[in-house]
Amino acid sequence: MTELVLKTSKWALEWTGLKHFAHPSRLLLIALLTIMMFSTELRPLILGAMSDAYLAVTVFVAATLAVFYMLERGLGIDLGRKMAGAKHWQAPIASFLGALPGCGGAIIVVTQYTKGMISFGSVVAVLISTMGDAAFLLLAREPLTGAAVLATGFICGSVAGWIIDYIHGPNFMRPSKEDYENKIAEAQAQLEAQSEKKPFSLDFLNNVWLALLIPSIVIGLALAFLVDVDALFGATLAKHEPTLWIGATGALLCLLLWAFSNPEQGHVGQEVTDINGQSSMLKRVMKDTNFVTSWVVFGFLAYELGVHFTGSGIESWFQTWAPFVPLIAILVGFIPGCGPQIVVVTMYLNGLVPVAALYGNAIANDGDALFPAIALAPKAAILATLYSAVPALIIAYGIYFAA
Repeated sequence: MTELVLKTSKWALEWTGLKHFAHPSRLLLIALLTIMMFSTELRPLILGAMSDAYLAVTVFVAATLAVFYMLERGLGIDLGRKMAGAKHWQAPIASFLGALPGCGGAIIVVTQYTKGMISFGSVVAVLISTMGDAAFLLLAREPLTGAAVLATGFICGSVAGWIIDYIHGPNFMRPSKEDYENKIAEAQAQLEAQSEKKPFSLDFLNNVWLALLIPSIVIGLALAFLVDVDALFGATLAKHEPTLWIGATGALLCLLLWAFSNPEQGHVGQEVTDINGQSSMLKRVMKDTNFVTSWVVFGFLAYELGVHFTGSGIESWFQTWAPFVPLIAILVGFIPGCGPQIVVVTMYLNGLVPVAALYGNAIANDGDALFPAIALAPKAAILATLYSAVPALIIAYGIYFAA
């Protein structure tokens, strides 16, 4: 019966031409727009959450990403290759790459392991130290806290990597070269097949996105210094809350470009090419900013809707279950990808979870690096993830009981 329903649904989507809207991110966007359209009670709440997410987070994340990617391109160092000859320094180097904001450094380490270039302890080190794209959000909002979390991850990852290599040896659970090549060929074939499924192009919105971002950065900075931005538009326009609508429009643009992004763009942190096949740093910044923004918007909405339907119950719930919150954050860190981790950081920035939960999630979080690890060396990936729970529990509950 279930199979019949799924087949019928698939046929209906194809027959109506709506199959490209069946992706989870697109369904979420459609659901959000539907609620905004028909619920006069929730519409102001949703618009406010979207505006806050864009003007308080997106503009600063975009600026942070741009600076980081410019430095990354300017240095032009192939750290992946240098790791092969580093021997006992592989774990600290892997931990350093993981501590870099984003998932690019962690993905380099995982792929080098499957190629037989670095040790299993280095994989554990990078999974412990990486915070993924949640790091951009934390650095943009609380740079000192972000630096402290990343430094802690680097130290824990380095030490754990050395210990794991001492116990298991460098070649522990490494897949064969033949298995690696077969899985790479299979993944490439799937990526090529996906690239043919692009529903339509929203590239024209990129220019609108960029044009809106520049003045929004100024507005975001003004709001951070508690300036009444609406008043700057004059008494007539101020009555229509221009700041709210600028922020909501920017957030909606991010959601649209995230939901309808091309499948061939790949994981967050991956290089993006323009129509001439050249690497485009601007498109990379836009893609990653849209991803972070989308999760932040839904994180803000989860909080605002929770308060709306329960009153102040959501805060009291976290206080009641406070001893378990760091453990829950660590378990969330086991989920592959950066989205759930961005939600945890958003909750921390909103004062919902303690800093102990932030540290636990950051150490247990593997970001997008877990996807290639599971694809190329699943057993090693699962074991390395479980090993990351040990320092996560020690650090999180050490901070919790010391506070």
